Amino acid sequence: MTTSFVRTVPVLLALALASIGVSAVAQTATTAAPATTTAEPTTTEKVKEAGRDAVDATKTTTKKAVNATERGTKKAWDATKRTTKKATNATKNVAAKTGDAVETAGHKTADGMRSTGKAIGEKVPGTAEHEAAKK
Repeated sequence: MTTSFVRTVPVLLALALASIGVSAVAQTATTAAPATTTAEPTTTEKVKEAGRDAVDATKTTTKKAVNATERGTKKAWDATKRTTKKATNATKNVAAKTGDAVETAGHKTADGMRSTGKAIGEKVPGTAEHEAAKK
């Protein structure tokens, strides 16, 4: 006999005895304990529970929707205020520029009319411009 055979025989014997003991303990444990059965809920109980879950889900979803609507409304209001301010300022700026342009055009037109009147007056005898142009 080799030393490896001498070492493996007791190990195999111990494993065989242990497996017999484990299976015996398992059989006595299952036969000694009474079988416990869990009663399944009735259809009415299932429907009640589903109804409670649906109500809870509806409450949660409604709260989320209300909060989202309030946030959206606030953002829209703030955006409207900002846009209105920008539009008002832009209108004021354009009105000021338009007024300046009209004023400048009016001055240029008046200056042009004065110089035209002066040129005409220099050619018409008996006017002050004609007398001044002679000198």
